[in-house]
Amino acid sequence: MNHKPVFLIIVAGGTASGKTSVATKIANQILKDKSVSYLSMDNYYKDFSNLSFEEKQNLNFDHPNSFDVDLLVADLKKLKSRVKINVPQYNFVTHSREKEWIEFAPADVVILDGILALQIQEIFKLGDLKIFIKTSDDIRLIRRLERDIKDRGRSFDNVIEQYLTTVKPMHDIFVEPSIQQADIIIPFHDGNEIAIDLVATKVRDILRNNKKEAEKINH
Repeated sequence: MNHKPVFLIIVAGGTASGKTSVATKIANQILKDKSVSYLSMDNYYKDFSNLSFEEKQNLNFDHPNSFDVDLLVADLKKLKSRVKINVPQYNFVTHSREKEWIEFAPADVVILDGILALQIQEIFKLGDLKIFIKTSDDIRLIRRLERDIKDRGRSFDNVIEQYLTTVKPMHDIFVEPSIQQADIIIPFHDGNEIAIDLVATKVRDILRNNKKEAEKINH
């Protein structure tokens, strides 16, 4: 069994703030030295298959209670022990879990992203490096409109209504305050590669130091 420590990076921020883009870019840089696995908190929405589609549309998906926190925490602990997991797959069109789950292999570095990843204590306390992506509300709304209409089959009116009734209020109550838990705050904009380079360099330095410490202990 591989007993090398697993480094967990948590990337949080508002809806459509660029979390996935930043996480992917960091992963691509770290991949030069270490194995990296990427996990999205979006896959851990609770299974609401017992509800009608109309009832699902009225759910508040931006509240912490919408997530299967127990399952996510258990899976993160397994990954930190280098145990593979099966990750649920969430369908944003039907608002339900798919029957097929995907096998997820542990790695030297695991990157988790999610709007509430730094708000839920059981999750953020497992992180070795905690990042918050700071993006203006206007940009996030525009990007969410583009994404939900194109990829999730939503109408313009539906996206705006959801944003005003749940997304924006929950962002103000839960997401934005979680910036206090972050080790690093990255202002997101196109071309902001310097911040990503700095984060990737810092992670590589930490991993090298961890390796040296482990070698000292083993000797």
